[in-house]
Amino acid sequence: MSRRSSITVFVVLGLGVALAFAFFVSPLASSEPDGLERVAIDQGFQGQAATHAMAGGPLADYSVTGVDNGWLSTGLSGVIGVVLCFLIGAALVLAIRAIRSRRRSDTSAPAG
Repeated sequence: MSRRSSITVFVVLGLGVALAFAFFVSPLASSEPDGLERVAIDQGFQGQAATHAMAGGPLADYSVTGVDNGWLSTGLSGVIGVVLCFLIGAALVLAIRAIRSRRRSDTSAPAG
């Protein structure tokens, strides 16, 4: 197996595992307050929290707007998050490769 194909297999398998975890495990996350919320409750200032700009967004509160099943909504939210992170990461890798390739070709070109 060539190096490129083994990297492709690794990436595809890793993405598959991440998607499976996002879909099947994220709905099992605790609904208890996280660390920051717990401190706010313990210190008595939880009522001072303000609604942020993304509170009405399509993935607010780890759910997908329009999906009524809570388990499915949370799982889909996890999958969408994994896919978005993968696409951003892949775009960065491709951009860095293109820049490096361009630099190599610029330095190897004969001076004219």
